[in-house]
Amino acid sequence: MGEAIFGCRGIGISFGTRAILRDVSLEVAPAEVLGLVGPNGAGKTSLFEILCGRYTASAGSVFLDGRDITRLAVHDRARAGLARTYQSPVVPGALTIAETFRAARFSHRPFKTRMDAEWACHLAGFHQPWDRLAGSLDTFDRRKLLLACLLIRKPRVLLLDEPASGLINSEIDELDLIIRRLVDEYRIAAILIEHRLELLSAIADRAVVLDMGEVIATGTPREVFDDPRVLAAYFEAPAHG
Repeated sequence: MGEAIFGCRGIGISFGTRAILRDVSLEVAPAEVLGLVGPNGAGKTSLFEILCGRYTASAGSVFLDGRDITRLAVHDRARAGLARTYQSPVVPGALTIAETFRAARFSHRPFKTRMDAEWACHLAGFHQPWDRLAGSLDTFDRRKLLLACLLIRKPRVLLLDEPASGLINSEIDELDLIIRRLVDEYRIAAILIEHRLELLSAIADRAVVLDMGEVIATGTPREVFDDPRVLAAYFEAPAHG
């Protein structure tokens, strides 16, 4: 896949006396989809919060394009080319789609044009009238709108937190095609959280499996999903909350 553009090394974080992540390292290269999987409570979303800058790790570092960004704020990481979606596709319900794109275009300098937003809509497969209220969109179009708002800035790395949540099978298939196009044609690096192993197997080039805050397997989806430790974490151990 080539040299990594983004990742972390030795990440650790605790909430009170509970260790949430311990010595977690991963990396992703341009034009690669890295799947991040694990049972509930494994620490996946906490790791995303650290990668995007919302949480501060107690140990370890985060890097982007060879630069240590561990101490960069969320907005500075966004300016550097890091973009992140959330499990719940929350949109500004009282704004029209045009107003939503305007907010994205003028969020920081350099300001972007309407043509940039139209280009992003094309990439995200978003085809709704711009005078429509964002709050009236269904789940899939909300996800597309939010993705398009990120693509306006031409990010180098996408962090996608369960983007298939709430979607039906045909929508998931379309989403997979959108992500693969972004990765293959525009060489965006993507890290994807997804609970459903069969979906991740169809799109991810590699996978990292977390369990109880630790990496227990890394490799191709087939390799990690056949790993006895992964099978035990998913199917034999009780849920961790």
